[in-house]
Amino acid sequence: MTFIWQSTTSKRYHLKHWFELWVRESYSIRQLSRLSGYSQAKVKRIKNYWLAQNPPDLSKDKNSLSKYLIFDGTYFHKYGCCIIVIDSRSKIIIADSYVDKERFSNVYELLNSLKEQGIYPKVITIDGHTQVTKAIKTVYPNAKIQRCLYHIQRQGLSWLRIFPKTQAAKELRSLLLTITYIQTEYEKNMFIKSFESWQNKYKEFMNNLPNNSIAMKDLKRTVSLIKHALPNMFHYIYDNNIASTTNIAESFFSRIKSDFQRHRGLTETHKVAYLKWYICLKNSNNF
Repeated sequence: MTFIWQSTTSKRYHLKHWFELWVRESYSIRQLSRLSGYSQAKVKRIKNYWLAQNPPDLSKDKNSLSKYLIFDGTYFHKYGCCIIVIDSRSKIIIADSYVDKERFSNVYELLNSLKEQGIYPKVITIDGHTQVTKAIKTVYPNAKIQRCLYHIQRQGLSWLRIFPKTQAAKELRSLLLTITYIQTEYEKNMFIKSFESWQNKYKEFMNNLPNNSIAMKDLKRTVSLIKHALPNMFHYIYDNNIASTTNIAESFFSRIKSDFQRHRGLTETHKVAYLKWYICLKNSNNF
């Protein structure tokens, strides 16, 4: 009779394959049970074991090289927000945290942890959240902030409506539609010149707008949005490494939310663990 000794650790790493399919491909417990030949109870034990483990830090060796970052966050429900920091060149998520809100203290803590690892970015692309901006300026006062052009455009267009009622709003909407196509310094200067021309043309009109009209209030908000964002809208023109939008993060969040919906019913602890493992496994594929 031959006895074969098998390491428990080795066996668990062999079974990890099924856990990775659950996370990476969003297979259900029932599907994994059929594929593996294990009972659903055993598949659940495999899943719960690995959810209790900390995922490896795949980006550890690359952190010090991260000079161009993207920061973004998304809510899974009212008091559950996943915030991430992405290296825009490698598309690796180098930091993440599941917090209650995208508030200053939470963003500060995440950024400060990066600073303690020796990460000093040149530029950080953000969606314009005031609390994020404040945290970046506190932790990295010398870093430039690149405003996401897509967020500026999307917010402005939503305020101006699809079919604006005034000529001023129609012209400003047309100007906003050009933002994401600006690639050169000449095009940047033309945009700024056109916006200044618009302001001069409709200065008196804007001053006489009634305050009781929501559409008019939103027109003023759009002008204010552009004016405040303008100093940080076009850094990417002078450095190809700078991301002009947070679309990489937005795309990732779209996928993770879709995959997460297939695993509804997780406890809060398992939800956080799932998000960390999802980020870790997607990092290995550069999502």
